[in-house]
Amino acid sequence: MTAAVEVEVPAEVEPGVYDGVDAAIYHSDPVPGGSLSSTGARKLATECPAAFKYWLDNQEPYKKEFDFGTAAHKVALGDGPELVLVERDIWNTNEVKAEIKKIREAGNIPLKQRDLDKVHAMAKALREHPEAAELLEPGSGIAERTVIWNDRGVWRRIRIDWARHDGTLVDYKSCRSANPANLGKHVFDYGYHQQQEYYRDGALEFGLTELVCPFKFIFQEKDPPYLVSVIELDAAACNIGRYLNERALNTYALCRESGEWPGYLTAPLVSLPSWVERQYA
Repeated sequence: MTAAVEVEVPAEVEPGVYDGVDAAIYHSDPVPGGSLSSTGARKLATECPAAFKYWLDNQEPYKKEFDFGTAAHKVALGDGPELVLVERDIWNTNEVKAEIKKIREAGNIPLKQRDLDKVHAMAKALREHPEAAELLEPGSGIAERTVIWNDRGVWRRIRIDWARHDGTLVDYKSCRSANPANLGKHVFDYGYHQQQEYYRDGALEFGLTELVCPFKFIFQEKDPPYLVSVIELDAAACNIGRYLNERALNTYALCRESGEWPGYLTAPLVSLPSWVERQYA
């Protein structure tokens, strides 16, 4: 399954599937006037509009974990910024800080030797997992596909980790625990059920997938032995994800039209959690 592919997002954005879009350009939002990403939809569905608008207007501060996650994606998917070894154990000298700044300004990822070794060990474990290796087999799909489309007047955008030619969509996550017993809560906490349905909408828009095609999550632990789980979400999770996305889209459209991004609604009465009430019933 394929769609029209462009190398760069044009100045006047048109709906389409774009390959080779730099991650920094994607995350800075290449759509004039703004678009709603999956991350934005998750925030808007679970937080008040005022909190979402503040997040939208204020760049998230740099965190070291971002580098490691990006590096893991690069090695696992074969697409992304260059990984640059900084052969210093201590990074707090002015000389090393300047070197790291230069690497980041070039759009690359600086890593210590132990972190570089770790992402390559993770990639090795991923290749040794039969299902994950088959899903990510080189040539079976395209990494980091950017999709931009207009949905009832709202511009939306996604960046698919791995879009297989057979229509399967794959999202790779590094995590602390890939134990399936823990993943339900993990998916809920991070809104991955919303992300899945948001991505599916964009892929369906341009024929990259079909309703009958699966969406696979690959979770991999960041500590040895770098265990892997490949999962799909059940129907209830998918339905909840779609509901939350619809709520986010409606809220986004209304707030943009009115120019008002309200805070919390007033609650005259606040109850204790239900488990507390059950405990003292």
